[in-house]
Amino acid sequence: MVDMSEMDDLRARLAALEAEVDRLREESAATRTMAAMADRDSAEVRTSLRGHTQVLNAIREDQIEQRQAVAGLAEAVGVLVAGQVEHARMLETLVTGQTAVLEELRRLSGKQ
Repeated sequence: MVDMSEMDDLRARLAALEAEVDRLREESAATRTMAAMADRDSAEVRTSLRGHTQVLNAIREDQIEQRQAVAGLAEAVGVLVAGQVEHARMLETLVTGQTAVLEELRRLSGKQ
């Protein structure tokens, strides 16, 4: 037979155990709440990162298009410069010819 002091001890231990179970249930609920919040936060971060990735990809595409446009412009400028060089040569030839004509005219006008 169990005496009264053992019974009181068992009741005290049972009460302590029940209190501990209640505390653990509260902690478990709080842990579940925090886990749900962390899951929601991580989902928001993933969504934000997807948005950033889309923006970066759009910027990358724009840069590729701009690089191609600049390359085309550089080629056009090269063609223009080559044309200007050719025009300068032609002008030099004209100036040389005009100089020769003027000298001949001076020479001929000096004979008269």
